[in-house]
Amino acid sequence: MAPRAPRSSRSPTRRVAGRTERRPLNRERIECEALALIEREGLEAFSTRRLGEALGVEAMSLYHHFPSKAHVLDALVDRVLSGIPIPDRQMEPAARLWQLVQHWREMARRHARFYPWLALHRWNSATGVAFLGEILDAFHDAGLDDERAARGFRALGYYVLGATLDETQGHAQGPSALQPLTPDALQARHPRVAAAGRFFTEDQFESTFRLGLEVLLHGLGMAPPAAPAPKRVRRRP
Repeated sequence: MAPRAPRSSRSPTRRVAGRTERRPLNRERIECEALALIEREGLEAFSTRRLGEALGVEAMSLYHHFPSKAHVLDALVDRVLSGIPIPDRQMEPAARLWQLVQHWREMARRHARFYPWLALHRWNSATGVAFLGEILDAFHDAGLDDERAARGFRALGYYVLGATLDETQGHAQGPSALQPLTPDALQARHPRVAAAGRFFTEDQFESTFRLGLEVLLHGLGMAPPAAPAPKRVRRRP
């Protein structure tokens, strides 16, 4: 009897109605598994070999669909960007921008471990340019001339990229000094820094982000949309 092939070299299978059916390897499966793998294990651990293991195939099988790891990551940028909802163009321009930015933030949180790659990647594919075009169109539809629309577009990118990287990777999550100030020392030497800390927690992100975006839009002569009314919490009797 011929020896059984190792698991990694066999096509993944599933049971269907009492029989075994091979699952075809295609770009859709590869991209979905790659994203899931990155969110589980991080970008630093991602490789075509590890992706092949997760799919139950040899890494060489992936090269029929993607010539390299870089091509997989490129496809993931388009996949993630194409999943961002686009607001109705009939909406008022500032409200459209607000929604686009909030959907952008939600995407960053949903793909927090892939996001550092996406944030620093040039969004210059057809999918990326189309998304950026929606933002630039909203500035033009608000009546900004070419220069102010371009500068507003660029400033918004600075703000949102910085905010989303901080919210998903930065504050209290990055490397720390080996000998940070103790809470008591911070309070004694820099009481205002200590007092400000209560506004830096995750439950304060939304209010801080809204303030920054309001300042940016006001600076461009655009009135930001009204803040949503706080949800009323129904207390149990």
